[in-house]
Amino acid sequence: MGKSKEISQDLRKIIVDLHKSGSTLGAISKHLNVPRSSVQTIVCKYKHHGTTQPSYRSGRRSVLSPRDECTLVQKVQINLRTTAKDLVKMLEETGTEVSISTVKRAQYRHNLKGHSARKKPLLQNSHKKARLRFATAHGDKDRTFWRNVLWSDETKIELFGHNDHCYVWRKKGDACKPNNTIPTMKHGGGCIMLWGCFAAGGSGALHKIDGFMRKEKYVDILKQHLKTTSQDMGLPNGQ
Repeated sequence: MGKSKEISQDLRKIIVDLHKSGSTLGAISKHLNVPRSSVQTIVCKYKHHGTTQPSYRSGRRSVLSPRDECTLVQKVQINLRTTAKDLVKMLEETGTEVSISTVKRAQYRHNLKGHSARKKPLLQNSHKKARLRFATAHGDKDRTFWRNVLWSDETKIELFGHNDHCYVWRKKGDACKPNNTIPTMKHGGGCIMLWGCFAAGGSGALHKIDGFMRKEKYVDILKQHLKTTSQDMGLPNGQ
């Protein structure tokens, strides 16, 4: 049998007011569409205790104590890649048997949810400083400036890459923090290399790179494809 819906405090007061005005329990039940037994319980409680507040319901005792829950949160914060199974096993060693769902709910109450770790390029400190310098130097440029910029880069597409996932416990908005990401390397084996470019007006040429990328080959690609794409998109430096 399902749990009955809680009667609001406002409706309880209306029931008591109608009873005080002389309405019978049956009439109140029919008028407010509330079971007669509920009306009788509310009225009797008001007569004996002078209140319409519902009785305190203790409910089922929590399997996890506040200390257990605090331990779970601390464990996850120390190692964000701790799995729910690891936490269940840890509690079992202390004599507390819980399900994976119970552990997850405990983390949810502290705004921690399991997510697949995002993959981001592995950046050295020198890379981060260079990107910060670029952002600082160009942060005040308007849209007209960026419409005349052509971006180019080469990328690797793995032919037989792995698709493994790593789950981390994180809060909303923390997806890109270093502890919640998986560093990826740009170059490797079993792949093809492509060079491409794009601008505000759309994507440009795509060129397959055979063999290793050497500086001479990169300069040749820029001469052949970058200039052609700039001309096709009508960029100022496309001549």
